[in-house]
Amino acid sequence: MITIVDYGVGNILSFVNLYKRLNIECRVATSAQQLAGSRRLILPGVGSFDHAMKSLQRSGMRGHLDELVMARNIPVLGICVGMQMLANSSDEGELPGLGWVPGIVRKFDISTVGRLPHMGWNDITPNRASGLFRDISELPRYYFLHSYYFECIHPEHALATSLYGAEFTCAVNVGAVYGVQFHPEKSHHFGMDLLKNFSELS
Repeated sequence: MITIVDYGVGNILSFVNLYKRLNIECRVATSAQQLAGSRRLILPGVGSFDHAMKSLQRSGMRGHLDELVMARNIPVLGICVGMQMLANSSDEGELPGLGWVPGIVRKFDISTVGRLPHMGWNDITPNRASGLFRDISELPRYYFLHSYYFECIHPEHALATSLYGAEFTCAVNVGAVYGVQFHPEKSHHFGMDLLKNFSELS
């Protein structure tokens, strides 16, 4: 069962509709009790880092998510700000992140990238084989909308990169924890394939 974590931040309906199109069972959790029995977790997020962290804490699901992910190794996929929340901290806010993937979220250097946010379609390059990108085109393209990026403390945790002014990490992975900076729910068949692959991870 794929559980989409609804803590008031993120386009939940897009994921529900996409999984319905794929004939893959999913549900939405708005409380700790509704997380019970989850086999996969999707943690979406939009907006600012501190707002997202405060919203997750207020939902009452934070502790249960830590238990599921860190103690039980339930696969989780953080998306956009949901990926940034996996880090230890962010330049965008003052609150600590989840700390599931060692890293710091940094703001793009406007003098290097030219404009912010980074918005639109962009190619990505997987750094290593992963079930998340299984059977996806050699030149996958995804939709981005962000001004901050994930800086991994350990380079081997960077699962894929993209280019915006300079190379940046656009996907991370440690154990059963995955994160993508782009929006698979807005990325047509590339995004559908990735979300299907996530549902099939062992």
